[in-house]
Amino acid sequence: MTDTKRLLLNCDMGESFGPWHMGLDDQVMPLVELANVACGFHASDPVTMTRTVMLARHAGTAIGAHPSYPDLVGFGRRSMQCHPQEIVALIQYQAGALAGIARAHGLTLNHVKPHGALYNDMMRDHDILRAVLEGVACYDASLPLMLMATADNGPVKTIAAEFGVPLLFEAFADRAYDTLGYLVPRSVDGSVYHDVDRIVEQSLRLAQEGIVTTLEGSEVRLEADTLCVHGDNAESVQAVKRIRQALDRLYAS
Repeated sequence: MTDTKRLLLNCDMGESFGPWHMGLDDQVMPLVELANVACGFHASDPVTMTRTVMLARHAGTAIGAHPSYPDLVGFGRRSMQCHPQEIVALIQYQAGALAGIARAHGLTLNHVKPHGALYNDMMRDHDILRAVLEGVACYDASLPLMLMATADNGPVKTIAAEFGVPLLFEAFADRAYDTLGYLVPRSVDGSVYHDVDRIVEQSLRLAQEGIVTTLEGSEVRLEADTLCVHGDNAESVQAVKRIRQALDRLYAS
């Protein structure tokens, strides 16, 4: 067996809402180890959450809460001016909702991964990160918080240690990076990769070397535990299948 660190695949799921459908969750769920399940604030509803939990149980995939700002209209991608105690409460409310459904189907939460603007805001604002960590710690301090791996994970490790919350550092298969190891904003041309070969190449290099090539062409080392993939369409599902096959071959060699 290789001594390469095993990079777990995670995917954001359960993001349909009522009759509005998003994602090919049934195809992606068996291919990933971790499913981040929307909890109703940026997408999803009780029935969608239940269906997603049942898919995860059938596939043997661990589930985590995917909480957001209360922004259904903007899909959670708009920053909101929330007081820290509001953030604490919305984290606990959404995690608790998913945990209740999971318990009814014999599952428990594995982690918490904030969504969209809340995820990005906590990476740039330590006060927001502390509020997220407090929300997790007061709910269940054993739950890891999933957050972005950057060129320097040290500062967020120090803050997380204040709350006793473990961390899962995440890299992205289909996103461009800047020189500090942060994601290039979606508003920038080239920030999201659509070429399957490029997505697979970035994923495999992260797994083998822990390195990504930035949008400017330089290299950044990332200390990551998990790789985020997407299943929004047939093209993205094909990319996940190829990443899964490539990683399985790597870890079996």
